[in-house]
Amino acid sequence: MRFSMNVPNFGDFADAGNLAALAVAAEEAGWDALFLWDHVVHYKNSPRPVGDPWMLLTAAALATRRIKLGTLVTPVPRRRPHQLARQVATLDRISDGRVIFAAGLGGPVEDEYGSFGEPTAKAVLAERLDEGLALLERYWTGQRVTHHGRHFHAEDVALLPPPVQRPRPPVWIAGYWPNRRPMRRAARWDGAVPLFDSAGHGRVPPADEVRDLVAYVRQHRPEDRRDVPFEVVVGGVSPADDAASARELIGPLLDAGATWWDERLPMDHPGLSHLGTILRRAEQGPPRL
Repeated sequence: MRFSMNVPNFGDFADAGNLAALAVAAEEAGWDALFLWDHVVHYKNSPRPVGDPWMLLTAAALATRRIKLGTLVTPVPRRRPHQLARQVATLDRISDGRVIFAAGLGGPVEDEYGSFGEPTAKAVLAERLDEGLALLERYWTGQRVTHHGRHFHAEDVALLPPPVQRPRPPVWIAGYWPNRRPMRRAARWDGAVPLFDSAGHGRVPPADEVRDLVAYVRQHRPEDRRDVPFEVVVGGVSPADDAASARELIGPLLDAGATWWDERLPMDHPGLSHLGTILRRAEQGPPRL
């Protein structure tokens, strides 16, 4: 199992220097990745500092050498795929191939789509997600792309240079379990980043639900990808200094098929976007199993 830290792109982490400091501390303490949220306003009725995730992650990439970096998750339906492809490829080159790209519908939909005149119907957003993902994969080849879809268009264009990672950076897909459609989508890519109706962000999901999700994804993997490694990311708050408690918490999830533990605070935690709180946990290092 590998271990990541997860922080929002608002509050203290809207500052590139703060995120870079956290990335350095996490790398030195042995964490495998640092993931950042991708929001424009989050909740517009609660204004706060918000930073662009790709610029923030660039600061983290320039300050580190080993730790993997990415978003959990980028709402592809509210992005232009050609611009997003360029941002991801640029970060992958700056970091020498350390980007993990996670995608989903995103939210809150009314605040982050509706406020800017974007579509808010879930069915339309799902269409844009699938079409956008397919376009990103083609753009990242560096080959010429012509595409005339329902939502996006491209006419004989090549985006160079491509990402360092070949054939592309890993793509993980988010969704709420037990909703099946997002996990069928994830099965076509490289990993799943599920949240659970029974356990919100920052709260540990039941191992039996993780096991059911893993079985469902395996059942829906394309034939030509069934032997390709697939990541399953779960998370919550782990004990920093008690290996026995960490094993008791995370061990059943590992046995159920999870491959990443993502250290993340609940949405209502007062330290969610506070540098000092997160930095202290980073310096303690990942859970010891």
